[in-house]
Amino acid sequence: MPRLPIAVVIPTKNEAANIVSTVRSVIAHFAAVVVVDSDSTDATRELAKAEGAEVIGYTWDGGYPKKKQWCLDRVRTDLDWVLFLDGDETPSGELLAELRRIFLDGRTVRPAAFDIPLGYWFAGRRLRHGHTIVKRALLDRTRARFPEPDDLAAPGMGEQEGHYQPLADPVYRLRATIEHRDLDPVRTWFERHNRYSDWEAWLECHPEVREQIRLAKTRQGQLFHRAPLKPLLSFGYAYLFRRGFLDGRAGLDYALAMSFYRWQIALKSRELRVAEGDTERDPA
Repeated sequence: MPRLPIAVVIPTKNEAANIVSTVRSVIAHFAAVVVVDSDSTDATRELAKAEGAEVIGYTWDGGYPKKKQWCLDRVRTDLDWVLFLDGDETPSGELLAELRRIFLDGRTVRPAAFDIPLGYWFAGRRLRHGHTIVKRALLDRTRARFPEPDDLAAPGMGEQEGHYQPLADPVYRLRATIEHRDLDPVRTWFERHNRYSDWEAWLECHPEVREQIRLAKTRQGQLFHRAPLKPLLSFGYAYLFRRGFLDGRAGLDYALAMSFYRWQIALKSRELRVAEGDTERDPA
């Protein structure tokens, strides 16, 4: 069976618990599989190499481009199409079939990028309902680029691009999923989102940068970006409107976790404004 003319790029840092399953899920299906590793202190690199992936080291220089754009600029530039996977993600069988229909039927691929929904796992359980995360993960590097907002002074993200989408036009949405199954303990989710909330809170205190990032979000993301009472709205949307309650305890846990994340952002931004003497705006 011919391989898809796509480079799978997997940015990593200490993903030894997950990287084997990720590489195994793609190594036989794509033209290239490259792990771009940020100085892991565990066995991420060795495990990835043993499964047949190419491994490239990456050290951020503190500026732009950040890691994913650096990959678009430098990694396997002989292949126009790049599929970004996290170190704990795998393409579903349905996604592989969908990509074969798009890329191997002999027709020109019109979109510059594809949005792909995540099959999300939380605390060891696959969620079937609730809020669906969609990633613009498949890009034609000749027609897509990550924005460079003025957020280098913000805490929380470091070498990673923030919570915004790469810019591309046109963009299509695929039906099949990337399975996001993190084998790390749930505390690592809270540790990551504690850092992410630092970045989000900083944005609330820098509205000009916040607007730059709003424009690089999906339509749904742009609407939520402007919404008031985000902790309550987040919970109500995921648990009630999108029927997260059908996932049982896991659905409740995830809806509460995301609501808590939004509450963290609001609380941290209020704290920053008090420190800066500006108490007029409230993102909650």
